[in-house]
Amino acid sequence: MMQNLFERQEGVPKLNRNRNRNRNRDRNRSYAQAALVVGLMVFGRMALAGTGGEEFDPIWQSLQGWMQGTLGRVVAGAMILVGLVGGVVRQSIMAFATGVGGGVGLYNSPTVIESIMSATIHPAFV
Repeated sequence: MMQNLFERQEGVPKLNRNRNRNRNRDRNRSYAQAALVVGLMVFGRMALAGTGGEEFDPIWQSLQGWMQGTLGRVVAGAMILVGLVGGVVRQSIMAFATGVGGGVGLYNSPTVIESIMSATIHPAFV
């Protein structure tokens, strides 16, 4: 049985042939992935984010009003208060900083989402 593992065929031991097959398969897969990425970049069209979907506008406006209105301020204040209490209990300022960060993030998240979803990429002139 040991002779079969190391038996030479075409000048290469069987173990090395299997390793070479695995390496070649991995290399070919990497080349295929790279070709796909290059193809998508070369043949890509204009990317438009955030177009259409007007039927969801009332929902978005409602969520935006909640986050930046009175409800959002109450939740942000509660996050800061919980962070302050957690900081006192743990004797660390990090819990307070996390509460402040959460509150600020909650209030500003509609602006960030609007900025991301309204971005457009124009095709390059060829």
